[in-house]
Amino acid sequence: MNLPPTETSMPLAAPASTTSTNTLEQASVLVVDDSRTMRLALIRALNSLGFNNITEATNGRMAVELILKKSFDLMLLDMEMPEMNGMEVLLEIKNNPQLSGLPVIVISGAEQVENAVMCIEAGAEDYLPKPFNPTLLRARVTSSLEKKRLRDLDRVRLVQLQMDKELLEQMQRRLNDELAEAANYVRSIFPPPVESPLQIDWKYHPSTELGGDAFGYHWIDAEHLAVYLLDVCGHGVGASLLSVTAINVLRSSSLPNTDFRDPGAVLSALNNAFLMEKQNDMYFTLWYGVYHTPSRTLRHASGGHPPALLLNASAAGPTVAERLRTPGLIVGAMEDMVYQSQSCQIPPGAMLLVLCDGCYEIPDKDGKMMEFDEFEQYMQTHAFQPDGLDQLLNWARARHGEGPLDDDFSIVRIQF
Repeated sequence: MNLPPTETSMPLAAPASTTSTNTLEQASVLVVDDSRTMRLALIRALNSLGFNNITEATNGRMAVELILKKSFDLMLLDMEMPEMNGMEVLLEIKNNPQLSGLPVIVISGAEQVENAVMCIEAGAEDYLPKPFNPTLLRARVTSSLEKKRLRDLDRVRLVQLQMDKELLEQMQRRLNDELAEAANYVRSIFPPPVESPLQIDWKYHPSTELGGDAFGYHWIDAEHLAVYLLDVCGHGVGASLLSVTAINVLRSSSLPNTDFRDPGAVLSALNNAFLMEKQNDMYFTLWYGVYHTPSRTLRHASGGHPPALLLNASAAGPTVAERLRTPGLIVGAMEDMVYQSQSCQIPPGAMLLVLCDGCYEIPDKDGKMMEFDEFEQYMQTHAFQPDGLDQLLNWARARHGEGPLDDDFSIVRIQF
């Protein structure tokens, strides 16, 4: 073995390092060499640099046993040793994922430079020639420790990022579950399709997990059927909460001093109950109708809502369409608004379509918006078919193209 250099050795300039004295004092170093003289020289040099936690190993096998039992920040490894040489130690480290983060500085004589290159290719961090220069030793050691510190920081960041990612995924799953539960609740408040005494069905397809549309129909008494559909501005949780609240008020007839057989009176009462200034500036549009079965009379009123479509199929000619709509502002815009009702007769075999604007305000691939006239013509042809509402939704999707519709799609169909 070569002896360590004398004090007259010419020092080399050390590169700047961010490794602090405290870091050196805390670092755990394993010195592996079969020469006691070389080990002592390395330990003295490391002590002078500020290292206090140093462990010795006299051969490669002992070094492997130590690094399997204890965590080290750096290993100084001689190449030529009995039992297990430096290359064999490096291969052992390389094949063990738990040890792959340990930086190794190979120490070799001038005649072993080629072997040192092979060691670096096998995973060694750096190379230190014998006899070693203290300044060069400091540069190699502090550089290796700084690289390890940065790698450890990267691993910590990766672990933290993975933990954050898993937490976000967990929160997203919980949010998705809650949104799905909320969406199921919204659907649960819609009345089921019925076959008698009137045939009523519907189609509902929100543009997001929670939409702002809601609808319903129920018998006020034995002679009066109420049917209604509302559309809250916007989408999401806030719009859905407002739509469900308003629809439950209609279902339960819980507006005080209100005749629910009078559509205009219902809208006037709803307007005062859901003023925008008390609903975070949110409002809704509404179509509300009441069908009196003995007289076949339909009274209706609307506030900022698209017209309902009354279709009368005739064997002698084309289907006749009548738009049912009354003038009126959106619900909640101004206090004490008065909404008026209108009436019409329902011929036997007629059909009523109560809908939102999402059924027809659909842009094509060029951005051109569908007009109500086009929707009306389509429904005159398809509305009386059993799957007419499914055809309408498919037609809307085909016109829109890929991706979800821009607005909620809601329509109620009543066959008289």
